[in-house]
Amino acid sequence: MAPRVSPRSVSSVVLFALSTSAGASGFQLMEQTASGIGNAYAGSAAVAENASTIYFNPAGMTQLQAREVSLGLAAVKPSYTFHDRGSNAGSLAGTGDGGDAGGWAAIPNGYASWGLTKDLYVGIGIGAPFGLKTEYDDRWLGAAQSTKFEIKTININPSLAYRVNERVSLGFGVNWQKLEAEYVRLVGTTAGTSHVKSTMNIEDGAWGWNAGVLFTLSPITKVGLSYRSRIKYRTEGDVKLASDGSTAGNATLPALLAAGGQSDLSAKLTVPDTFIMSVTQKVNERWDMLGDVSWTGWSSIPKVDIMRTSGLQNGATAQRLDTDFRDTWRVALGATYHLNDAWNLKYGIAYDQAPVKHAATRLTSLPDNDRVWFTFGAQWLPSKASRLDLGVAYLYVRDSKIDNNQNGGTIPRGRVTGEYEGNIWVLGGQYSLAF
Repeated sequence: MAPRVSPRSVSSVVLFALSTSAGASGFQLMEQTASGIGNAYAGSAAVAENASTIYFNPAGMTQLQAREVSLGLAAVKPSYTFHDRGSNAGSLAGTGDGGDAGGWAAIPNGYASWGLTKDLYVGIGIGAPFGLKTEYDDRWLGAAQSTKFEIKTININPSLAYRVNERVSLGFGVNWQKLEAEYVRLVGTTAGTSHVKSTMNIEDGAWGWNAGVLFTLSPITKVGLSYRSRIKYRTEGDVKLASDGSTAGNATLPALLAAGGQSDLSAKLTVPDTFIMSVTQKVNERWDMLGDVSWTGWSSIPKVDIMRTSGLQNGATAQRLDTDFRDTWRVALGATYHLNDAWNLKYGIAYDQAPVKHAATRLTSLPDNDRVWFTFGAQWLPSKASRLDLGVAYLYVRDSKIDNNQNGGTIPRGRVTGEYEGNIWVLGGQYSLAF
């Protein structure tokens, strides 16, 4: 199923970052700076309030001082609880609903920018644009589809910005991204296969690019446009089987286990491109308004075929993930209130579509659905050269129906039918310094 393929490539990314649970839809992470949490990331490609603009729109570096650094950390706590509505789980029937598949995770980031001249800036950013972790009880009715799915990424983003004139700035960056994924499940729902654990690991590094333009229409109005390219992975890894000794009734597994229970894997995956259009508007001395519309090309993952490249079944499909993802839109509105010279208060709301089309393609490893962000933040400016941002977000996730049938083929993996309840909390802090 789709969860497995995506998780694998995603897990590859996870190897180089802390385990994460997606804050945006799918397995995308909005938390590339904690300073944007308070405004629900509204105005992300136009605000350019610290060096983290390198990720959202590198052209924004022309709005910064000669040298700036920004370091941050976001803590994400998703909750996904499954309620059975008539699943067909074979020998796993009666083993429970898996518990809460969510848990705390951390997403770090770091940025630095330098003004080489008045109009030419260079910078570098490090973050984790994609990530996800869901983990169930070791044995539950959906364990043949997923018990653990983890994605981690690291993205290194050297960037360049040039001020064409007082109204237009351009930015460009290259991205080297590392992805790692781990996907764990029981082999099947029959008596023999439900006691054998399959652990898949894949990884790869690949290149992409991003670009942006910032228009300063007036001293109080800015418009930003930015684009991040797709990144194509050709991941490699392996699958390992481990039995608790109860493999009777299946003729294939004993042979695989006798051969070491391991084979090599390969899979192609293309993570989506994104486009952002942002506006910031100073209303008066106290209030700033921010807006954001973004598009993510999740249709780059219609399916994932994970192939065996060694062992007894060399050349066979180890698993196909029929994700059938759709492209998505995100809309955000934010406001900043200038309380005094030392404090700003931030507010935001956003609607974020999920790439999952319907219950039949929803994965136990990615029980995603549309969500609404409600956010608040505070910004402390102890001096003209430094600022500290703190933010909190609550994401209401629509109840998600699932009817994922993987009972076809020689080794059935069960039909998981039911509904997920979900929500996500995000807490973060960002410290920025100009010097």
